[in-house]
Amino acid sequence: MPCHAQSAVTFPCTQCGLCCQHVHLAEETRFLDRGDGTCRHYAAVSKGCSIYSERPDICRVDRQYALHYARQYTWDEFVMLNLQVCELLQTQQKNASRSESPE
Repeated sequence: MPCHAQSAVTFPCTQCGLCCQHVHLAEETRFLDRGDGTCRHYAAVSKGCSIYSERPDICRVDRQYALHYARQYTWDEFVMLNLQVCELLQTQQKNASRSESPE
C-alpha cells in the first residue's frame, strides 16, 4: 500500500488546530503566518483549514513523509515525531490556560 494511502487512514490527528495556530515556529510554515503566528487559512470556529483540499504540501503529513522523510524514518517513527510536537503544543496550551485562569 502506498504510504500516502496508509497515512490518510492512520495519522491520529485530534484536529485541535494548535499546529495551525503556531506556524511561526517552523521555518517551513512561516510563509503561512497571517502576522500573529496563526495560519492565514485557519478557520477558528471549525478548528480546521479553509483550503483543506488545496492545502500546501507542508500541511500534508503523508506528502511530507513521502517527499522528505521516508528514507530516514519508518512511517510509525515519523508519526511518533509528529505526535511529540502535538503533545508539546497541547501541553503548552494547557499551561497557558492554567496561568490565565484565576485561582
